[in-house]
Parts: sequence; C-alpha cells; structure tokens
Amino acid sequence: MLVLLPPSEGKAASGRGAPLKPESLSLPGLAAAREAALAELVDLCTGDEDKAREVLGIGEGLRGEVAKNAELRTAGARPAGEIYTGVLYDALGLASLDAAAKRRAAKSLLVFSGLWGAVRVTDRIPSYRLSMEVRLPGLGALSRHWRAPMAEVLPEAAGDGLVLDLRSAAYAAAWKPKGGTAGRTATVRVLHAPTRKVVSHFNKATKGRIVRSLLTGGTAPEDPAGLVEALRELGYEVEATAPGRAGPPWALDVLVDEVH
Repeated sequence: MLVLLPPSEGKAASGRGAPLKPESLSLPGLAAAREAALAELVDLCTGDEDKAREVLGIGEGLRGEVAKNAELRTAGARPAGEIYTGVLYDALGLASLDAAAKRRAAKSLLVFSGLWGAVRVTDRIPSYRLSMEVRLPGLGALSRHWRAPMAEVLPEAAGDGLVLDLRSAAYAAAWKPKGGTAGRTATVRVLHAPTRKVVSHFNKATKGRIVRSLLTGGTAPEDPAGLVEALRELGYEVEATAPGRAGPPWALDVLVDEVH
C-alpha cells in the first residue's frame, strides 16, 4: 500500500542537524527536477525580498520564510515526518507510533511537495516554504514542472498494490495515476454526515486518523475494495463508488457525525 499525503503549510524548524544531502532522498529519479526547483527558489529568495514574497504568496508577517528559503542548502535537516506539522500530521502522530507501525509508515507514506516532488517521512529535509500552487519565474507552475518526472517515477513506487490518495487538489495535479495504477487507487473525502459537506479542519484530522488506524492495525488492503472493508472493520462509516469502467480511481466518502 502506498499512501499519498499533502504537506503542511506550517512546518517545524529545521533544527541543528546536518544539512540537506539531495542524493540521500528517496525516489532518485526526481533528483534533476528537485535541483531545478531548489536552485530557482534559493535564487529567488536571495534577491529582492518583496518580489520573493509576492511570488510565494506570503504576507509581511512572514518575511522570515524568505530568509529561511535562502539558506536551504546549509540549513539543518530533519526527517520529513518531523518537519511537517498541522492538523493531519497531529492526528497521524508519527512520533507516538510503535516500532512496527513506524516501519510501515516509512515504507508506505509519501508526502508530496512543491520543492521536493515527493519524499518519504524518513527523508531528511530542511524546513521550507513553497506551495505547489506557486509559479516560480524560471520554472512556471510547479504542478506542471513535476508532471513529467512524477509520471516516470511514481508508477514504480506504487508497484502493483493499493494507492490511497489523500492529497489536496493542488498536489494531486502534479501526478494523476493512470492505467492499472488508477484502477488500484482510492481517493477519500471526509463529509460531515448531517450536512454532507466537507469541513476542512475535520477533513484533515480524520484523514490523519485513518492513516494512523491502518498503520497501527497492521492493515494492508491490496485494492480499493479491500480498503473499504478494512475501514469499516476499523469503525469508519464509508460509502464507496466503484468506477463504472476500468481505469478511473475509486471514490470513497467517510461520514462523520461530530466536527471537532
């Protein structure tokens, strides 16, 4: 099972570890695209600060993010699972998993990123600021920048097992599973049952809990139908829409009664 996660907008500080070693990152087929994005971002953020803030879409109060990006090559690096914070990652609680669940997380979780493309939670990266929705001056739209290298690398990473896609729309645009991989992919929405509406905070928290439940339970469904069964056994109310033909992903709605 491969679980595709969005990154978090907020990130923990890089800390004082050894700096980034790009060659150590997983999915080495993304190396050239990573270097292009990294070089472009560092160059942008070592120049005109106001221009950098405009391109990155950040306000006056986040000037420190520009300086942080300018130092990415020398900043300390930490496991990505420690860098990404926020609602989904709080609910996932990687640090509190037992040893077996941590091994499963290292093998199955893949975090998408405007800067790195995609990384394992064990990959050591510095804290950074770069949304997939940004258009860098020399590269253009990041989602487009990543499409070709992702199309080469991700099918092999997915293998012939289930792909659980929990990404937001901006990150899903960087890679859309096709062919047999798409048929083994399940996307998930979390709906407030009484209103049938998506509530952003609870959507993220529930997705984090779902991943944690699968990791701690040692559950490894092989296909979307098996995922539906596994989630129901874990106590989730799930409505599933199987595609009418071979190819498109399955669409799963997880219904929750309480929003908190």
